[in-house]
Formats: sequence, structure tokens, C-alpha cells
Amino acid sequence: MHKYEMIIYWSDEDGVFVLDVPELPGCMAHGDTRGEALQAPGKAVALWIETARAEGQPIPEPRGRRLMYA
Repeated sequence: MHKYEMIIYWSDEDGVFVLDVPELPGCMAHGDTRGEALQAPGKAVALWIETARAEGQPIPEPRGRRLMYA
């Protein structure tokens, strides 16, 4: 299990809950309910990491602390 911070929010535009993994740019999952969205990030993170490795891109280590946004 990867320990990246995840942020979940409701998207009016898409009509779903979106789960964002900010430490992995573009890594997101979604679901019709919070529960569905919370079950999806493992696959999204694994796919993001697999793709980064295949492209020779660096994989950020989880910061292990809460991210700060202004």
C-alpha cells in the first residue's frame, strides 16, 4: 500500500466524487459515492507508478505528512 496523501471532493461538472493524489501529478480516481472513490486509488496509483517506470520518469516518495496549500 502506497502512503500518498489523497484528497476527495465532489465534482458538480462530472457528477462524481473525485479522489486526487497530488504528489503524483494527474493521478486521480472517481466514483458515484465516496466509498466507491475510496476503493479506486490503489489501482490508479499502481498504474501511475507503472507508467512512470516504463517511461523512465522519477517516482516521488510519499512525503508522509500533510501537504500545504495556500
